[in-house]
Formats: sequence, C-alpha cells, structure tokens
Amino acid sequence: MRRRIPSIEALVAFEAAARHLNFTRAADALSLTQSAVCKQIAALEDYLGVPLFNRVKKRISLTEAGAVYAKRVSEDLDRLERSTISLMSHRGERNVLELAVIPTFGSRWLIPRLAHFHAANPGITVNLTTRSDPFVFTETSFDAAIHFGSSVWPGAISHPLFGEELVPVGSPELLATHPCKEPRDLIGLPLLHQSNRHAAWQRWFEAVGVKDVDVMGGPRFDLFSMLVEAASAGLGVALVPRFLALSELESGQLIIPFDRSLRSEMGYHLVYPDSPSTNPALAHFTAWLLAEAAAYRETMNPADAARAA
Repeated sequence: MRRRIPSIEALVAFEAAARHLNFTRAADALSLTQSAVCKQIAALEDYLGVPLFNRVKKRISLTEAGAVYAKRVSEDLDRLERSTISLMSHRGERNVLELAVIPTFGSRWLIPRLAHFHAANPGITVNLTTRSDPFVFTETSFDAAIHFGSSVWPGAISHPLFGEELVPVGSPELLATHPCKEPRDLIGLPLLHQSNRHAAWQRWFEAVGVKDVDVMGGPRFDLFSMLVEAASAGLGVALVPRFLALSELESGQLIIPFDRSLRSEMGYHLVYPDSPSTNPALAHFTAWLLAEAAAYRETMNPADAARAA
C-alpha cells in the first residue's frame, strides 16, 4: 500500500518557509525561486486539505495546525538527514552509535573520557546529540541515551551510573566581598538557579538547618554549564553537581563556601531499547561506560557511592 506522505521537496520548502516566515528568504536558503517555493507549499496544502499559513498582504504566519506540523516535519527532516549522513559516512557498516545525552554531562564528564573508548574501539564512531527530556526510542534514530532521573524508562533497559550531590560554589572575589560565616549568610548574595531544579536552593537551606526563608529569587539558567560559567563570572552563588565543576574547583576559579551537599534520590542512567539490538557498537559502549562509571564511583564520597551503586 502506498504511504500517504507528501513529496520531500514540498516538505523541505514548507520547513524553510516556516523557519523564516518569509517565502523569499526560504527560497534563498534553498537556492530556488520564490515562485517555486510558493508552488510547493500550495501543493502541500492541497494534499493535506489544511491551510498551513495565514497570508495577510505580504506577511505570512503559521496557522495553529501549521505550527504543530512544522515542528514535527523539522524533527523528521533532521532525523532523516542524520541517518543519511551516517550511512554515507560509514558506508552502511554498523559501527556507529547514536547517543542522546544531557548537555553538561556530555561535555564535562563523557567527552573527556571518550578518547579512552576510541583507543580501545578504533572502529566505532559515537555520535552525540543533546536531549534532556525522555523520549520514545522507536520514534528516533537513537541507539541509547544517558539521562538524569529515575531508573524507569518505558520500553527500555536501564543501567544506573552514579548519583549526584549538589554543592554551593562561588568565585573567590565575590565571596571575599561578602564573608559568609554560616550558611544563612549566603542569602545576602545573588542565588543562581538551574531552570529544572526549582526547589534545589530551598532544599539545600533546609538540609543545613535554615528554614522559613524565601530563596526562589535570582537568575535562572537552562544548563549547569551556564550556571558554572555564571558563578565563575561572579554573578552569584550557584548550586551545582560537584563533578560538573571539578575543573573550576581545582583551579581555584570557584570555591565551596560550605561543603554541605544536597544529595539527590535520582541519578544518571544509561538506557537503551529493551528489544534485541543488532548494533554491536552498543554492547561495546555499554561495557565501557559501566566500567568508567564504576571507576568514578570509587572516587566519590562513600555516601554518594553507596547511593549510586
């Protein structure tokens, strides 16, 4: 049975027009004429039976249906492009691992260790793509993912790697201008927050015995790497996983004013589909990563190591 899928040319034209919200700029990006782009989009709307753009004089905007469809088409085209490039680059050999990874974990913990994996497995290529939220493997091209949270991931096998302890960090210059003799004194400084850990500072202060204070104010940053940079720049005191700020702590760029950590009940996990994998690269990477995580746990505080195990 023939699939009910529009032409790739029409989808590419629509994605470009939705991204630029301008038919002329979309045409320039695709090295086509404006007329060609308009014809492709008109044909797509006819095929779907749904208007994708509102057209008011020379301006266009996405309809509600068009906005939803644009997001999905963009994701599908990205996935198709990655699969095509991967196949062309590696001539169809199953020696490529597509890994979804949390941004800061990937850049600060995983990438510095990948040279060891490549040395032991020179024929395997590991492609990293940042993904912070859980997803359904069957709807992506990923072979595995590293995520932070619980061990439960529907339709997947999960291997715990290690836990997490959050510690306050700040620049020596900032803390010198505001001496802190006890944890409560930190409230007088700007508190920097990670966007997805809304109550982290509240929980940390409660853990050190400081209760009934409002510490929700302060700048918020999407990534822990941004939070570390902000603290290093003297913008305030951040609450970050210790292992993500090791470089700055060792260099003295950041210091821990009070070495009282907030230990999370969740942790970092390697997950992959529970269906049998035909990619031998996944088995090699899994064995290597679990060994690296075990070695790292030995360097952690005893309480954290016990929780991670």
